[in-house]
Amino acid sequence: MKKITVIGGGTGTYNLLLGLKQYDVSLSAVVTAADSGGSSGQLRDEFGVLPPGDLRRCLVALSENRADIWRQIFEYRFDGEQERNNMGNLIITALTKITGDFPTAIEVASELLEVKGQAVPATLDNVQLGAELENGQVIHGETNIDIPKHNPELKIKRVFLEPKAFAYKKAIAAIMNSDLVIIGPGDLYTSIIPNLLVEGIVPALKITKAKVIYVCNVMTKYGETNNFTARDFIAEVQRYSNNAIDHVILNTKRPSEELSKVYANENSFFVSPDVSGNPNHVTKIDLISNTNLFRHDSKKLAKTIMEIKI
Repeated sequence: MKKITVIGGGTGTYNLLLGLKQYDVSLSAVVTAADSGGSSGQLRDEFGVLPPGDLRRCLVALSENRADIWRQIFEYRFDGEQERNNMGNLIITALTKITGDFPTAIEVASELLEVKGQAVPATLDNVQLGAELENGQVIHGETNIDIPKHNPELKIKRVFLEPKAFAYKKAIAAIMNSDLVIIGPGDLYTSIIPNLLVEGIVPALKITKAKVIYVCNVMTKYGETNNFTARDFIAEVQRYSNNAIDHVILNTKRPSEELSKVYANENSFFVSPDVSGNPNHVTKIDLISNTNLFRHDSKKLAKTIMEIKI
């Protein structure tokens, strides 16, 4: 059975896991622990736990169909004054307090959801994401990078973790024991690169026998990747991964004119797949879902990954 590890966080990782789960593979997800916004940020600040949101979504993606009611519970979001809180995040937080540690809480949650595979944090350390902008301004906190309060036209010069974080042993083991490691898709500076900043992750990517694939985003994000082409995304991932990427997957389908206008209202634009280099190391293909949202189709992306010969 092929072993695949997905590195990331957010909706991109969730969708990819949904697609890969349909194949006879052993799946692991290594997820960012730097989230500081929304329900995760609130629980992190109040109870001192690691942010549960991205891990929860991965667990839900990996859960089996017969655990449908538990999936609904873990995805349930309250109305009214509690609308920020997600039931799954609250359960994981409660399990952390009951069991005494976050890894055990994730194991118990995995049993409740009858997870196929595993989802683990990149680190167990309590870290915050920071960013230095091109004008020298320093931004602290993932949520302040994700939803900028500064001038979003300013380019991000670099991102870093505060304080230094060390990789969780299960994250390293997943990478080392894999046949394929998939990085992305997801927000570049707030979901993908934070994992690569954790001490031990990049060395593992460099020495693992696994082939490392990067799935490039299909749209830019205002305040993070303004005017980025595929070449820019790849360059940043190679920069932070010490050139660990063996293969890149790029989407070729453009959004309709109508959909382009919708995204343009949020200063989000199509990522051009124009790249140079060895074509044997790049797969260009239509990866878009037939919905009102311009994003990767989980089945198309998973099929593309499973058919790549590297």
